[in-house]
Amino acid sequence: MNLSWISLGVLAALTPALHQRFQLSRAKHRSLAGHSRMAKRLARLLPGYSFNESEFFGCDGAPAGIQAQRRTAFMGLAATLQSRHRLSIEATVAARENISDMQFIAAYRVPFQFSPLVREHLKVGSFWQSAQGVQVTDLDGQVFYDLTGSYGVNVFGADFYKQTMAEGMARTQVLGPVLGSYHPVVASNAEKLKAISGLDEVSFHMSGTEAVMQAVRLARYHTRRKNIVRFCGAYHGWWEDVQPGPGNPMPPRETYTLSDMSERSLAVLRTRKDIACVLVNPLQALHTNANAPGDSTLVDSSRRAAYDREAYTTWLKALRQVCTERGIALIFDEVFLGFRLAKGGAQAYFGVQADMVTYGKTLGGGFPVGVVCGKKAWMKRFHEDRPADICFARGTFNAHPVVMGAMSAFLDQLEKPEIQNLYEGLDERWNARARHFNSTMQAEGLPLQAANMSSVWTLFYTQPSRYNWMLQYYLRRHGLALSWVGTGRLIFSLNYSDADFEVVLQKFVLAAREMQIDAWWWSSPDQTNKSIRRRILKETLFGR
Repeated sequence: MNLSWISLGVLAALTPALHQRFQLSRAKHRSLAGHSRMAKRLARLLPGYSFNESEFFGCDGAPAGIQAQRRTAFMGLAATLQSRHRLSIEATVAARENISDMQFIAAYRVPFQFSPLVREHLKVGSFWQSAQGVQVTDLDGQVFYDLTGSYGVNVFGADFYKQTMAEGMARTQVLGPVLGSYHPVVASNAEKLKAISGLDEVSFHMSGTEAVMQAVRLARYHTRRKNIVRFCGAYHGWWEDVQPGPGNPMPPRETYTLSDMSERSLAVLRTRKDIACVLVNPLQALHTNANAPGDSTLVDSSRRAAYDREAYTTWLKALRQVCTERGIALIFDEVFLGFRLAKGGAQAYFGVQADMVTYGKTLGGGFPVGVVCGKKAWMKRFHEDRPADICFARGTFNAHPVVMGAMSAFLDQLEKPEIQNLYEGLDERWNARARHFNSTMQAEGLPLQAANMSSVWTLFYTQPSRYNWMLQYYLRRHGLALSWVGTGRLIFSLNYSDADFEVVLQKFVLAAREMQIDAWWWSSPDQTNKSIRRRILKETLFGR
């Protein structure tokens, strides 16, 4: 009898914990992106394999004639790129032996099965000699329209940042590299950032990753809780706690990865007592609960993206309410989107005030930077009544004079009428361009569509294919520069005129039409995304 009562007592004690665990599990997204541990295990088990030349051109079951057509087109495209961009490619090949990052991006431009043959033949340059307007020029003098956005830094166009960099140097060069104390522009920058963010205090850092680390550390310090919440697929830098899945050698620890825009996630926030902060990257509104799209994972045509501003605004307001109720810090990670959607960033754009907001990228005026703005109660790093209880955060190059000078120039530029005009009707302008793009592709009979969040675009494909990733190389042939993630993310600077956009659109039409003629979008009548995935699974498990 005593054992029965003890068992009941233990069960009663465990029931709340079991319920919370079950609730947490239900709040995770069903995809691998929502299950970090499982994703890491599978990543370690996934065997590597690659197609030889005889397999490369027919892995979708294409007949011999189609394979021959593709092979001819592939080698012709490779020869064109090699001859046109010889100096850029030669410099890239030579430098790659010494620069590990270049080795990584070369390997992951396309799905791994195709990568060796692509690297052997479809070589591209990674060096530019100049930038002007919305264009960049390679070492061979070839001019491209820039769709890379410099990883989000380039909001206003290359010439804008040339100016802010030069002005930043001019404003601070008399002081030089004096660190630890501050150039006077630091104080004015802080005042302007307070006004822009609507928050009380500012701290300066050297990167967006570092800024997010500090915001999370402050949230843990003030709440005395260790766990953080991020949403499925969101990127917040490359450090351990915010990148718990593949790519991080450490196992997931104090991080809950929950489903974005889910009532079940709100339920977790309402009931758990161990959550210090919620991290929000508003860019996820474009591809909710999915990792950042890149052509290295473009193994079929299932990639999709869509943006609903009203629905995402409602979600952010619900997050704001529950975080307030539970004493959880709501952190907006605006390192990527800050100043792209509105002068006041995502907070102003969505009408939701965070407890802390991180900025980076473009705010440095062309130089590396990270910033945390926050409410006074969250930003304080020590307790007067407990002098040994501190939240340490320092950095040798924080508030570097040249960076602060360029930031000052950047913030001054934001007030100018020509920049203010760029924000007028911004969504309407870019939404209209996306509709024009999509209607043009449909009219041309091309299996390509775009989804956009203002000037940030993702392309997706409407016809099942294993070769969609080839489009990035046809686009390069026609003078469009994409980042190493390919068609997964196009980032336009806001200074793109209607005429510039029309030129880019016609280059897309030419490139996609050539790709279609070259039979990369050939498909058997029974081919579907599901059948492609079955074929890939069979290749992985049993070989070709």
